[in-house]
Amino acid sequence: QVQLVESGGGLVQAGGSLRLSCTASVSIISFSIYDMGWYRQAPGKQRELVARITNRGSTNYADSVAGRFTISGDNAKKTLYLQMNSLKPEDTAVYYCNYINRYWGQGTQVTVSS
Repeated sequence: QVQLVESGGGLVQAGGSLRLSCTASVSIISFSIYDMGWYRQAPGKQRELVARITNRGSTNYADSVAGRFTISGDNAKKTLYLQMNSLKPEDTAVYYCNYINRYWGQGTQVTVSS
């Protein structure tokens, strides 16, 4: 059983920063922050990948956030992070944490004002 809880969302002005966290409550001994990622869904749009740590430990970013966002994690804390800098109004969305393309958190709202 895996439960993911996101936090850190909020309202920020354009150019500002936020740090999202996703903490996993798991009973899987082999759990790892590898194969975890962040997705987002804006109103009227499909959910899209923002950033991901692959099962080999490499990182992937959407072109729209590359150079501004950084994904990282702490295995001991079972926590995934997303540092978001130079935020833009188009980054406004609900941000979701995902594990192995199967488990999802409830989402955290990020709103960037212009």
